[in-house]
Amino acid sequence: MKKEIIFLFFVTVLFFSCQSVPKNITYFQDLDRDGGRSVTEVNYVEYEPRIKNSDVLMITVSSPTLNQEEVAQFNLPTTSYLAPGEKVSVQSTTLQTYIVDNEGIVNYPVIGRVKVGGLTLSNAIDTITNRVAEYIEHPIVNMNILSFKVSVMGEVRNPGPIVVENSRISILDAIGAAGDLTIFGNRKNVKLIRDNNGKLETVYLDLTSSKDLFSSGYFYLQQNDVIYVDPNDTRKKDSKYGQSRAYSLSAIGSITGVVSFVASTILTIISITRK
Repeated sequence: MKKEIIFLFFVTVLFFSCQSVPKNITYFQDLDRDGGRSVTEVNYVEYEPRIKNSDVLMITVSSPTLNQEEVAQFNLPTTSYLAPGEKVSVQSTTLQTYIVDNEGIVNYPVIGRVKVGGLTLSNAIDTITNRVAEYIEHPIVNMNILSFKVSVMGEVRNPGPIVVENSRISILDAIGAAGDLTIFGNRKNVKLIRDNNGKLETVYLDLTSSKDLFSSGYFYLQQNDVIYVDPNDTRKKDSKYGQSRAYSLSAIGSITGVVSFVASTILTIISITRK
């Protein structure tokens, strides 16, 4: 009798200790492990952002051989404004920006219209540098996309837009900036919505697969990309019944399972005792 009770006790402990762990929670499940270090090789797709229509650009020209006055003609002048109640205008130190029109063109001082839409930043810099070099020696052109932002929505802790200062951000950077996925986020079905010249493109990314993600053409994000994390089945059920009711149902289900198991164990013990 004593042996049967001990056996049932260990069966009970095993039952509660071997509950299934939720799947598809861990990122990059396909990575091999060797002594705690990843040994899987992946090929990152080289990426440099391309300028799009309606982008806001900051462009400045300087020269190591000329003074500021001599290159000032290639930089937009600072604006002046009259503060309320003042008679002397105040000069703003904010740099003026250029907006890429619907034809991918910016109007640049002295050199005129320049086609930059569709070019990478480095190619656009080279284009303007060559045009400015017709007027001054050894020009240095700096350019940045000020309007570069992406948005992260759905099952993340801090959804919303993310401003990208260095014009380079990966999907992992964006998710990290949004506070990571919640436990209810579907890691195998992350949507990426991209505007390609007026046509919306939607792709589905699997964050549990490192090879598919790292080598895809969507690891690095472009301007105005939108990431949407689908809710998993548990979250969908919660929304169906309401959060408070779902918690109640979950608690009731857990209690019912425990009571059922204990009752079954007691009946088994009684049956063994009677024998």
